[in-house]
Amino acid sequence: MIHKIKTCALNGINGYVIDVEVDLSNGLPGFDIVGLPDAAVRESRERVRAAIKNSELQFPQKRITVNLAPADIKKEGSIFDLAITAGILCASMYVENSNIKEIGFLGELSLDGSVKGINGVLPMCMELLRNGIKKVVLSKENADEAALIKELQVYPIESIREMLEFLNKTKELQPHKVDINIFFEDIDIHDHDFSDVKGQESVKRALEIAAAGGHNVIMLGPPGSGKTMLARRLPSILPDMSFEECLEVTKIYSISGLLKDRSSLVTKRPFRAPHHTMSAASLIGGGRVPRPGEVSLSHYGILFLDEMPEFPKSVLEVLRQPLEDECVTISRVNGTITYPAKFILVASVNPCPCGFFGDDSNKCSCTPTQIKNYMGKISGPLLDRLDLHIEVSPVKFNDIANDTKEESSKSIKKRIDNARQMQLDRYSKDGIYFNSQLKPKHMQLYCNIGKKEKEILKAAFERFNMSARAYNRILKVARTIADLDGEEQINTSHIAEAIQHRCLDRKYTL
Repeated sequence: MIHKIKTCALNGINGYVIDVEVDLSNGLPGFDIVGLPDAAVRESRERVRAAIKNSELQFPQKRITVNLAPADIKKEGSIFDLAITAGILCASMYVENSNIKEIGFLGELSLDGSVKGINGVLPMCMELLRNGIKKVVLSKENADEAALIKELQVYPIESIREMLEFLNKTKELQPHKVDINIFFEDIDIHDHDFSDVKGQESVKRALEIAAAGGHNVIMLGPPGSGKTMLARRLPSILPDMSFEECLEVTKIYSISGLLKDRSSLVTKRPFRAPHHTMSAASLIGGGRVPRPGEVSLSHYGILFLDEMPEFPKSVLEVLRQPLEDECVTISRVNGTITYPAKFILVASVNPCPCGFFGDDSNKCSCTPTQIKNYMGKISGPLLDRLDLHIEVSPVKFNDIANDTKEESSKSIKKRIDNARQMQLDRYSKDGIYFNSQLKPKHMQLYCNIGKKEKEILKAAFERFNMSARAYNRILKVARTIADLDGEEQINTSHIAEAIQHRCLDRKYTL
């Protein structure tokens, strides 16, 4: 008799249900796993055999065939160990539970029969639930993560023995529950606060605009002017994530193995700051079986590229498509996977190799050719996709020595929350959450400007030889500035301020 056990595998950030079919037949003892298993899956034979034996159970001396269906999809990892073991024990008459088909099994086995945690439990459990599987047996390491799904009954176990007792109803296990509010207790606590920043009022204003509208930012200034310090404080003024956003980010971190103790819900917006020696695959995602890159790990958060020209130009250019589409599609021989990538790009740039071009207090030692080559690493098309160009000047002594308390992140965040709420109300029927996501058809409805505003925008467009994309970016930024002022109509002051943040590329001839 064939026994079928439900489990799940991963495809990108989504799961797909796998049927583990186990058949025991007479003949020479053997143990075969079919259904396109990789090396890790084939090694399950030895782990399962040793785990059953060391749990003081009899391993069947028969011909065992395990099929992982659908058989035309490549299977990888150790996530099938527990399901294969459950199937073999059912076929060996150790399990009398007729409702085992209604249970999903997820877990890796140790040789002593204990059950270990795995990565990607959250998306797999969500997929099992979508397919009508409302009970899941897994490791205690993954219990909190799986219990985030309220409709799912999660039964954590420590060993094969405990699983048998539960299935045979000789031991009663209560579904594991977790208080979601615990994860949100420290959501307002940040290591970095804008109250630590002295001066730089214009830069703070620009970052406030970026946070309110989800706009990409490039900060240009000499070394020590505070670019990195400001960027690291940007997450403290971003709006709080909704529970649905938290789940989506947690799914990405779960499959990447980045969840702390495999039991956390990501409640704070991610802040990723990769080193400039990274490869394009590390940034976008990749591998034989594509894994999420930094753009996906920054989903709903911030991707900070410190000293942007130090990154290889080939790496920077791959950012073009994710910045436009808010997702990244990776194609490999094994298949095509799409990962979400809705992030705010924040870049810091020195104006030249020595860093002091345009600085009145220090003399630049670079030649015009060196400056041109250095800044030329940031292409025009990529620069066009950055909404705000911020000039960061060195902080004066009087600002540093001033004992006046600066405005806190909490105070700035209140204005941003009000602006974001205006956007949510305005775009409730369009599936848009903030101004940077506006498409041309939406801009005709929500970014109307008067005659005076058009004249100002026309003058800037012609003087700076702007592209159509830059024109749209200015309108989006102006829409955000108007929202921060609590106004539905974009006026001349909003347009003028938005244009002011698009002029650095012309000043420094990027």
